[in-house]
Amino acid sequence: MAKKKVVENQPLLEYIENITHLPESIPQEGVEEITIAKKLLSLYSLQQICSQIDKIRVVRGELPNEVRDMEDALIGMQTRIEKHKEELEELKQKIGSQDMKMKEAAALIKRYEDQQNNVRNNREFESLSKEIDYQRLEIQVAEKHKTKFTADVAVKTEDIVVFEEKGNEIEEILNQKKSELADIIADTEKEEKELIEKSERLKKNVDLRLLNAFERIRNNARNGLAIVLIERDACGGCFSTIPPQRQLDIRLHKKIIVCEACGRIFIDKQLVESQNPSAS
Repeated sequence: MAKKKVVENQPLLEYIENITHLPESIPQEGVEEITIAKKLLSLYSLQQICSQIDKIRVVRGELPNEVRDMEDALIGMQTRIEKHKEELEELKQKIGSQDMKMKEAAALIKRYEDQQNNVRNNREFESLSKEIDYQRLEIQVAEKHKTKFTADVAVKTEDIVVFEEKGNEIEEILNQKKSELADIIADTEKEEKELIEKSERLKKNVDLRLLNAFERIRNNARNGLAIVLIERDACGGCFSTIPPQRQLDIRLHKKIIVCEACGRIFIDKQLVESQNPSAS
């Protein structure tokens, strides 16, 4: 399994290796030589800030995503309600249309019946009788359609009531989650902003290509750690065992060394403690 990880991280390992062969000084006037140790310490400080930002965002958890999902669900429910209301109006218009057809047919029946009283022969009487039968059939068809449309109206009306109740439930939950999120943001927004500003300042002290590699590793790492200490002879990120000779190379700070299993950058614990005794 470890061998597979080495292959997957090979392009990134080569990228880091290229960075380690860059000159250790930045050709800017008034800027002192930046050693590998200083580069590592700058990255480690940046990692600490980034980890603090990550913790703040973990506190928010899935709330932002849940709020967006609830907003989408509410919009979807409102759209469904509007569509049902439009269909309900169409059904009511159809019912009105069938009522109009029945009234017109009834009026024609009365007219034809009156005409039958004044016919001159059986042929005219039978012709009017056929028209009367046809209009009676039209009334039956209209009544059948009206019954169906009326049943559809009842179903649509019931659906709208159900959807409105669900919409109210979603809106109530959404408001609760928005309130929770607003409280969390209010508690952490200032701290997060300060940390982000601090991280931006620290980034200016890191070689651009090394910074790009750092951010790429962070994005690929599940816990957001791009630079790690060696803990009990193992990588502090993936816990793969580190050979003694490689540990010695890491302590010498002659080049930037990454984990062959996970691609994270190594930093010597003694180097960190020398800059920050409280880290021990």
